[in-house]
Amino acid sequence: MNEEREKQRDLDSRYMRMAMIWAENSYCIRRKVGALIVKDKMIISDGYNGTPSGFENICEDENNRTKPYVLHAEANAITKIARSNNSSDGATLYVTAAPCIECSKLIIQAGITRLVYGEKYRLDDGVKLLERAGIEVVFLDVKTDF
Repeated sequence: MNEEREKQRDLDSRYMRMAMIWAENSYCIRRKVGALIVKDKMIISDGYNGTPSGFENICEDENNRTKPYVLHAEANAITKIARSNNSSDGATLYVTAAPCIECSKLIIQAGITRLVYGEKYRLDDGVKLLERAGIEVVFLDVKTDF
């Protein structure tokens, strides 16, 4: 592995560890997911899965199913960008779990050009859509690489 790729791998590992720590902010019980958007080696946005602003911080219903209005970490990070002076064009998104198809559409529209994710999901349609869109997709296994 050349030096530049090693440096990128080290950076990816650091940012993924930070996304894992950020996931701890989630009030969700079933699954905690964290996301960071990085551009020019600066974190420009962050997010974790949870309910919309102003809602109770309870993600699951009485049957332990995720409520339909819970936002994914990626969606939270991307919508935060919309409320700031930053642009996600050309940025990298670090997320602790593979994005779903809906979040993948947001990632494409936000101009994010690289995704690093840490946990595979039973459905891989989101990852396949990103690859189809020409987005660089990197898997860093949070179960074995950390």
